Amino acid sequence: MKLELRHIRCFVCVAKNLHFARAAEELDIAPPSLTRQIQETERLLNVRLFHRTKRSVALTAAGEAYLPEALGALAHLSRGQELAALAERGELGRIEVGYVASAAFAGVLQSTVRGFRRDNPRVDVVLSELAMDRVPAMLAEGLIDVAYVRPPMHYPEGIQAITLYRDHFILAIPEDSLLADLASVSPAQLRDCVFALPEQDFGTFEVGRRGRFQPQLGQKPGPLAAVLACVSLGGNVAVVPRTLSDCVSLPGVVYKAITGKPIVSEVAMAFRRHERAPAARAFISYTKQLMADG
Repeated sequence: MKLELRHIRCFVCVAKNLHFARAAEELDIAPPSLTRQIQETERLLNVRLFHRTKRSVALTAAGEAYLPEALGALAHLSRGQELAALAERGELGRIEVGYVASAAFAGVLQSTVRGFRRDNPRVDVVLSELAMDRVPAMLAEGLIDVAYVRPPMHYPEGIQAITLYRDHFILAIPEDSLLADLASVSPAQLRDCVFALPEQDFGTFEVGRRGRFQPQLGQKPGPLAAVLACVSLGGNVAVVPRTLSDCVSLPGVVYKAITGKPIVSEVAMAFRRHERAPAARAFISYTKQLMADG
């Protein structure tokens, strides 16, 4: 026989009460059964834990030494049970979050992550800026749990997305361009321009479609900050989300509206449809509820 949790609990209860009958009542077991448990404990530990007479019960030196360790063991197990329950509810754990920079520019990354962290301080939310073309495979392979992206994009089977933020595209042009003097620019006026291409190229090709031309592509820097740097150096224009104009001001760059029906730009959160990790499920549910509440 090995020392078991029941032995430790019985010892601690008797040590606390220093009375077998009261300890047995607290443990809801018969006094003879408690006596056997204590005798087994002493035999397994090979020490005497209590001095017992008909009138009194007192801890021996061995009992005095063993009591703090027994209490610590019970506290540790209780703490483990608490942590396990927190993890099961998604209130403890780690979430790997990938994002494209424009999700931060739009503020949607901050609003969801800050709120979740406030309500779930025991969950470690780890953020990584990623190239958007890496996101689908990383989600499918379990390298990240959720990702903030700019649709449209193709998702592998088992991956889905919800829209978090709706915006529209505008034009970033060099300040010395002839187009800089216009209040707004039509797609047709961009026929002879060279486009710096962001990660999300939908807006660029939609401008070309509306203007009935195939866009001339210059550099393909990908991230929006790098796209704006290309524009600021002259020679390129870029189709970018409107939110960029609210938070990024770069020397040599001006922003202009594109005439006609707005070209929709969105931020979405992509995740595994059948997510198993409780913390990730909690984050997804929190974000969905936040969107539903407006």
